[in-house]
Amino acid sequence: MEQSIRTQPPGPRRRPPGRGAAEAAVPGPSSPPDSRLRTASGTRAVPRPRLRLRLPVGRSRPRTGRPARLTAIGAGVAAVAGMLVVAGVDRLLFDGLGVLFGLGYLVVCFQLAVRVRSCDLPAAPISGPIAFAAALVLVQPVAAHGVTGQVVALASGLALRAGWLFTGTGLAAAIVAARFVAQRRFRRTR
Repeated sequence: MEQSIRTQPPGPRRRPPGRGAAEAAVPGPSSPPDSRLRTASGTRAVPRPRLRLRLPVGRSRPRTGRPARLTAIGAGVAAVAGMLVVAGVDRLLFDGLGVLFGLGYLVVCFQLAVRVRSCDLPAAPISGPIAFAAALVLVQPVAAHGVTGQVVALASGLALRAGWLFTGTGLAAAIVAARFVAQRRFRRTR
């Protein structure tokens, strides 16, 4: 009659007679280090201390390596959010959209081009101008009401700020192109 591991007396495990030599050569399962079973000498097994690194609650591990990357949708959302913040601050401080709005657009385009994932590179130069136009529509005051007034205000706002728009979009496109070429060269050298 075979007993379970917990009810067998201390010492080496006994094998039932009549089993093959192949089965006898395979060792049985070992006891965990913190088991209460006694060893062959009759002393109690002492568990090994385990070192665990515990981080304070609410804090993650320190970041190392590359920064987090934006997806195509994340780049669009970040661009619109960034441009709305910049446009709101410019409107509050200077009562209109001026140089601060243009400089903010350059910063947003640069950040998009640098932080977008490699597989979503075309999203950076596309989402910047869309965010620029969305910020103009939502923050710029409109003299005439209705759809026609919105379209005319958007067209005039884009025409007046075309220098900033083309500069930011060109900056994003240049960074994306450089990243694409560097990525291709890196893959070839592998």
